[in-house]
Amino acid sequence: MSLPPGFVDELRSRVSLAQVVGRKVAWDMRKSNSGKGDMWAPCPFHQEKTASFHVDDRKGFYYCFGCHAKGDAISFVCETENVGFMEAVEILAREAGMQMPERDPRAREKADRRSRLVEVMEQAVNVYRLQLRTAAGAEARAYLDRRGLTAQAIERWEIGFAPPGWHGLWEQLTAKGAPPDLILGAGLAKPSDKGRAPYDVFRNRIVFPIRDAHGRAIAFGGRAMGEDGPKYLNSPETELFDKGRTLFNHGPAREAAGKGQPLIVAEGYMDVIALVEAGFGGAVAPLGTAITEDQLRLLWRLHPEPIIALDGDQAGIRAARRLIDLALPMLEAGQALRFALMPGGQDPDEVLRAGGPEAMQKVLDAARPMVQLLWERETEGRDFDSPERKAALDRDLRKAIVRIKDPKLRRHYADEINRMRWELFRGPRETARRSPRWGRAVPEAPRPSTRSSDLVSAPARFEEELREAVILATLVTHPSLIRDVEGDLECLDCATEAHAQLLGALIALAHETEPAALRAALEARLGAAPLEKLFSLGHVRIAPTIRNPGDREKAALCLAEELGKLKAARGAAREIEEAMHDMQGLADEGVTWRLSQAAEARNHAARPAGEDEADYEVGSNGARIDRSERTAFADLLARIGYTPEKPDSSGQQG
Repeated sequence: MSLPPGFVDELRSRVSLAQVVGRKVAWDMRKSNSGKGDMWAPCPFHQEKTASFHVDDRKGFYYCFGCHAKGDAISFVCETENVGFMEAVEILAREAGMQMPERDPRAREKADRRSRLVEVMEQAVNVYRLQLRTAAGAEARAYLDRRGLTAQAIERWEIGFAPPGWHGLWEQLTAKGAPPDLILGAGLAKPSDKGRAPYDVFRNRIVFPIRDAHGRAIAFGGRAMGEDGPKYLNSPETELFDKGRTLFNHGPAREAAGKGQPLIVAEGYMDVIALVEAGFGGAVAPLGTAITEDQLRLLWRLHPEPIIALDGDQAGIRAARRLIDLALPMLEAGQALRFALMPGGQDPDEVLRAGGPEAMQKVLDAARPMVQLLWERETEGRDFDSPERKAALDRDLRKAIVRIKDPKLRRHYADEINRMRWELFRGPRETARRSPRWGRAVPEAPRPSTRSSDLVSAPARFEEELREAVILATLVTHPSLIRDVEGDLECLDCATEAHAQLLGALIALAHETEPAALRAALEARLGAAPLEKLFSLGHVRIAPTIRNPGDREKAALCLAEELGKLKAARGAAREIEEAMHDMQGLADEGVTWRLSQAAEARNHAARPAGEDEADYEVGSNGARIDRSERTAFADLLARIGYTPEKPDSSGQQG
């Protein structure tokens, strides 16, 4: 069976080589850089202990510096699964969701035609470049000079000129022996409906060759020099050119992004050229169309966090906000977008000409995450002076974030939106205002940094930090447990930056199951100081999991208990915080009930089994609450100036 032209290239672009290889190897995370698609592992094709097998996920190739094995995703499946080429293609096509084509006996003929179309396109590139140097191209050269393009830049980008005549390119290509059907098939000319010779698609335009990821000319973009027709025009879609799956400057940008440069998505050819000439090599453009799903996937293959550099006018802002709806269902952990809006309604080319690379770098450094653009889109120009309008905002935001498929990422979006919602709705408040219901002062709403009650303040945070230290030390001592609780660890928000760094390293080194090997890997990554500090803590040294390093079963039980207590305590803290937020309005018995239940939940989680019941009392709602918590709770209510009225027998307040 022969495959149609372009099918294998499309398959390679859709499949992640790192994911295919990752099923067969254990990555060396000390040497790898997953953010750049630069992965290392012991070679699966020969016996070794060092990580000499290299995968470049962006370029889609692997190479072993030991046995010199090399290839792509298809050859890797052939070698590791012991299957033929076509079977490997079928395996990968199923994974990529691509339908295998029907048997096509004319596939070789189509492939030959595709190669001949590329040859005609290259001839057209040369014709247009020569035309730019003629007297007819004088106005185009002057325009390029005004845009700041040097002669060297014009040569690098192979910029040309299509004269005003209707048949100039057609006549030159046919004179060189190019078959008319190939000139038409390449989208360079269109048949006339008046019985005349086909007429050129590009006339009186500066033309920019559009090349695919492999450097083959597949289309042109043209900028009009007169008032006739649209300002910008692309080649029609052909056997070579699919506008929705093509990026201008794809190949060079892929190489630049692989070397650590940011991937910048601009709107047009001139913006990309200006960015690259200014030193921002990882610039691409979606050919004048709104970014499509396929282009977004291509962007994420090149870089995990592309920067969308759109014009600062209203059209650019609208384009950025439309992109949000496209991207939300496609988001994954480590796969994001940032937005850099140009100042003063400018485009990237204008920013560079006005302020140079330093000005553009400043704009890129200020690029904002997508969640902020989403928030601005839903709140800009709206008033939230009534409960109904606030509820409408909540509804719209829920509709947006529910489209995120990754539950952990969806939760983080919700947390960030809740934070911004808090900032919006707390508003400027008087230090003390009169309450019409109770006739007494209600204090200013707590700021985000201080809105938690004493129940979840310093002592509680210190207790959580102690539990985290025991959990981390247990994992270092018993590394085989990391895989068992990896999901819980990924959701753990550490109390300190040091704990967060150690936790991230433990997750990355989960493949190390020997304590000595894990310690060595951790010290190589973080240095010796973090471990020394962790194991010098008194409550860590006396922990059963540390005193009995050989008892894996006891360590597993203790680890599960500590994680459970930490989760329960933080859940209670969140409930208290939400209740405190509600207290800014008209507090009632329901809010105090929530606070008391939260205190009970946190206290119950922290209480050792068999603790004396005399240390607890039962509240009116049936909750068992530590007397010290009850006292703190009462102090809290006294500080906010609220004494709940007792409900009558019907449950209603008097």
